[in-house]
Amino acid sequence: MNLNTQLFEGRLIYLGPINRDQDAEVEARWTLDSDYLHMLGFDLVRPLSPARVKKQYDEIEKDMDEKRNQYYFSIRRMGNEEDGKQDQLLGFARLTRIGWTHGTGTISLGIGDAAERGKGYGTEALHLMLHYAFRELNLFRLSASIPGYNQAALKMFEKAGFHEEARQREAYHLAGKRWDGIYMGLLSEEWSNQHGS
Repeated sequence: MNLNTQLFEGRLIYLGPINRDQDAEVEARWTLDSDYLHMLGFDLVRPLSPARVKKQYDEIEKDMDEKRNQYYFSIRRMGNEEDGKQDQLLGFARLTRIGWTHGTGTISLGIGDAAERGKGYGTEALHLMLHYAFRELNLFRLSASIPGYNQAALKMFEKAGFHEEARQREAYHLAGKRWDGIYMGLLSEEWSNQHGS
């Protein structure tokens, strides 16, 4: 293992903390995009005000401090000052439901702006999160729950080594059709074998 490996920086993005005041405006705009909210599998799709998003951030940070069973990161663009996009908020990445006794957790992520999807940001964020979960937190197993209609996410998680473990039949309703909920999992050993570490 390389001790100089950056935990939170990739080539395209880095994982950072919540910037409550700056990020709330951006994320509130994302909630106007029902496609974004549907891809995450939200039950209730509705626009949120920046004030409501800030309240959610406060709740997340309180839970992280008190329960110590989740980690929330903002996904931010790497770049330089000249391009005007340095530190731009692109999405979020979360580890939740961490069971320290068993070394388990759930991973989720999303890229908010439709124009920024398909550029490799999610793939790189997933790679950084897996490294953090398995090497830094020493978790043994990660799970992900993905709506069957989110084909891009299913492919990304499969490429990262996740295996389908269960289906919740017709758990989601979208565009007049019922879709399965796909539950995927990845073990630390599988991830290590795939990455030669």
